[in-house]
Amino acid sequence: MNAVLLAVLVMLGLALLRTHVVISLLIGALVGGLSGGLSLSRTLEAFNNGITGGAAVALSYALLGAFALAIAKSGLPHAMADLAIKRLERGGAQGRLKWALILLLAVVSIASQNLVPIHIAFIPLLVPPLLYVMARLHLDRRLVACVITFGLVTPYMVFPVGFGDIFLKQILLGNIAKSGMDVRGLNVMHAMAIPALGMVAGLLWAVLVSYRKPRHYALGKIENVERTHARVSRKSLTTALLAIALAFAVQLYTDSMIMGALAGFLLFLAVGVVKWKDADGLFNEGMKMMAMIGFTMITAQGFAEVLKATGQVGALVSASAGLFAGNQGVAAFAMLLVGLVVTLGIGSSFSTVPILTAIYVPLCMHLGFSPLATVAIIGTAGALGDAGSPASDSTLGPTSGLNVDGQHDHIRDTVLPTFLHYNLPVLAAGWIAAMVL
Repeated sequence: MNAVLLAVLVMLGLALLRTHVVISLLIGALVGGLSGGLSLSRTLEAFNNGITGGAAVALSYALLGAFALAIAKSGLPHAMADLAIKRLERGGAQGRLKWALILLLAVVSIASQNLVPIHIAFIPLLVPPLLYVMARLHLDRRLVACVITFGLVTPYMVFPVGFGDIFLKQILLGNIAKSGMDVRGLNVMHAMAIPALGMVAGLLWAVLVSYRKPRHYALGKIENVERTHARVSRKSLTTALLAIALAFAVQLYTDSMIMGALAGFLLFLAVGVVKWKDADGLFNEGMKMMAMIGFTMITAQGFAEVLKATGQVGALVSASAGLFAGNQGVAAFAMLLVGLVVTLGIGSSFSTVPILTAIYVPLCMHLGFSPLATVAIIGTAGALGDAGSPASDSTLGPTSGLNVDGQHDHIRDTVLPTFLHYNLPVLAAGWIAAMVL
């Protein structure tokens, strides 16, 4: 069997058996390297060369974790939740409040990827205080899970800012360029716009059709959940808003998430919202919160480098091209389907792209896909499965906030709804993008 294919199958099989994704990638890399004729020392050398490419991404996540905890310490998330509760207690129209709450969660989720790049860190801070409001409104938490997951996935698919900068520029375009395709001057938003519309279609179906009916939850269980209050003051809220604006501006100016997150964190320190004596502990907690994602990305880069070092990518491409008989439609569908399966297994679209790129770029070039279509295929193949994977932070995050009272099942209420509403339309939209771009 081809060493590249064997490595991917071993990695995917271990991940589906719930082996930790980092261990799955490590073992898959060793199997691929040794079966591809590399010695153990040469396999490890290739792996080590690859992991250096993920260092900047991992550092970005570590700094974003610290920045996220600083925002939480300011009390801004709880202030937003308290505002919704007060409106409900004043007897506001429940219909309007329900849609306002859905819109709030969608906006905050989207902002967490681009405008205020704190990823899933906002969920345990914002969602639990809102559970009481959701229960009073009989709001189906499956809908909330779909809304939050939409906000966690769609922005990085199409907007090259924040986590979108990491996914679209550093990982997607960066790996495609390394694999031999010229993507200079290519508009990545143009390439990913059609696949992102698939996410929009899934969200509209969930909101308007699937989960419109009221769903009842036990208020007693919610009231028993301990709620912690952050200290909120005008100074802390103002500082949080200024820090968010500063981080966004610095990131745009320097084209670096690292510098943006660092600038925002330093402003919290300078103003005193985060005490200097607490800075070390807060920074460590933030790094630990994002460490898993960073290590997965680093390991995936090493895995991809081992696959390249075997020299068997070309043989796999030639065999695949012969199998598709030059049929672009069949090839595009197969590549997207493989991306869905791989991402479902490892739970990270960011980690999937480096694995797929080494195989897909030569195949796309051989089959005559344009650079724009190639970016759409690989970007969609990587993003597919992020919604709907049991191991993805885009599903684990919503569950962590919605299940604090034990009334939200991870598989039935988050994984299956997000899989059905997002992966199927995105698969179709990605195929259309590959055919028309």
